[in-house]
Amino acid sequence: MLKFEILHQSKKSRARVGRIHTNHGIVETPNFVPVATNASLKALTADQINALDIDLLFCNTYHLMLHPGEDVVAAGGGLHQFMNRTKPIITDSGGFQVFSLAYGGVHQELKSAGTKKTEGGVKKITEEGVLFRSYRDGSLIMLTPESSVRAQKKLGADIIIPLDELPPYHTQKADLKKSLDRTHRWEKRSLEEHLKNPHYQSMYAVVHGGIDQEMRKQSIDVLSKLAFDGYAIGGSLGKNRNEMVQMLTMLMPYMPYDKPNHLLGIADMPSLHAAIPLGLDTFDSSHPTKCARHGLLYTQAGNIAIVQGRYKQDFSAIDVSCDCYTCTHHSRAYVHHLFKAHELTAYGLATIHNVRFMVNLMKRYRQDILDNKL
Repeated sequence: MLKFEILHQSKKSRARVGRIHTNHGIVETPNFVPVATNASLKALTADQINALDIDLLFCNTYHLMLHPGEDVVAAGGGLHQFMNRTKPIITDSGGFQVFSLAYGGVHQELKSAGTKKTEGGVKKITEEGVLFRSYRDGSLIMLTPESSVRAQKKLGADIIIPLDELPPYHTQKADLKKSLDRTHRWEKRSLEEHLKNPHYQSMYAVVHGGIDQEMRKQSIDVLSKLAFDGYAIGGSLGKNRNEMVQMLTMLMPYMPYDKPNHLLGIADMPSLHAAIPLGLDTFDSSHPTKCARHGLLYTQAGNIAIVQGRYKQDFSAIDVSCDCYTCTHHSRAYVHHLFKAHELTAYGLATIHNVRFMVNLMKRYRQDILDNKL
């Protein structure tokens, strides 16, 4: 079961250094959590992933339910054995992907001026759960709080997430409140299902309420009375980073201090710089790996687009301060060549670098907090 210890509280901000103890090891906080959607970081082998020293890896229940299926993963020994990982794993409920099909993201909403989007693969949302159509074979699937938890039990992650509803950014206040109340009921049902057989797993509640301050406070008030092991911040986080930071600045003083918290889906560097001083512990995002596959590589001097011609004869490392395999074995010129030649190796080398860069970045954040610089 999960245990959280706070090692140091900064004297300059709410930033803190801690440790999340799980059955499969320790997660140092604050920390970046890469997203291994289908139980793998794209373009990397298990050995390459393990060599990156990633404390916590995020896998998507929705995708794994549809293929290969949670029963197959369970028969393979659970995610850890199935994907050859010894360190901690967190899974989501599947709700984010299902409701993304229904509503799309904030950018799509803003493009359509807030008009209601056709509900993609989602057929019906009821008190029982959400009925959706598989994008793989068109079959109808009912996802309920109980079925989501049972699936995550079979996947065997260390930290699991209850089913929640994700209303879009432009949701009217009355509808947002209705959704919030239903989400709280779903989360309570998820927790009850989890507690029937906790095993070594722990469950984080998901705090909702959009950018409405009172609803966010209400969500914490309701969920903190239940036996959750930690808290994730989900739902609509605003139409831009400024709205998100304003919401988090208001929210974080109300979050239970003695339990870990997680920001769902956000880990770009400007957001990390703004959120870590507020007391956030862990952050998941697929952004660094997507950037890598598009040839956008991280350096301490800023991001570089490795496909640009200026790197054709640049024989320096991507980042001279980086200790990843790519930087210690290959030059910018070589990685540039691989991208221009459409060699698949390019994606692996770029991903190794960006993920390791994030791992090292979080180490520096932890040291800055310990030194009361942040």
